[in-house]
Amino acid sequence: MAQARPVGEPPLPRIAPRPVLGPVSPRVTEIITVARGVLETEGAGALTMRRIGDLLGIRAPSLYKHLAGKPQLEAKLIETMLMEIGDLLHDVVDRGGAAEVVPALLAAYRGYAQAHPNLYRLVTAGSLNRRLLSADVEDWAGEPFYRAAGEPYRAQALWAAAHGTMILELDGRYLPGSDLDRTWQALASAFRRTDPAGDQPG
Repeated sequence: MAQARPVGEPPLPRIAPRPVLGPVSPRVTEIITVARGVLETEGAGALTMRRIGDLLGIRAPSLYKHLAGKPQLEAKLIETMLMEIGDLLHDVVDRGGAAEVVPALLAAYRGYAQAHPNLYRLVTAGSLNRRLLSADVEDWAGEPFYRAAGEPYRAQALWAAAHGTMILELDGRYLPGSDLDRTWQALASAFRRTDPAGDQPG
């Protein structure tokens, strides 16, 4: 999102075409599906090649005929989330006007992370080996923030604020009794652009 792009009045139109991921075999698709189920229901600690092999009824070494190892498996899961959340957020921005696009974007982002907390953590925590990802998938998934913000560094700030707010919520780090809906509303208000030039938050 930090690439030089023109500043415009949000929401901006789509810029890049939706990435096309490389083809995968039916067996790899099955492996990814099972791995996602383990991740979503049991957490990242349970996501091992042995566990996946057990659920598929094959020995773990046989998985390496289809995937190079756990890092590649995780990359496939990361691509899955990036494509899903990219589709979701682009559709939200497509429907939004200037005044409501940021609140709608944040609501959709929060809803996805709440529904898939372990997948969300896998994608957003720690370092990211971009060499294992398909070209442009990360940029495309983040583009809705740019479209909603109208400027690349404002978009990065919006995503950083959304992620920080989200991970604190998932980890239960807010004080008991906190009204997190109001916290998200305050975040949206801080980034809402209401003036004609789009330079001032509302």
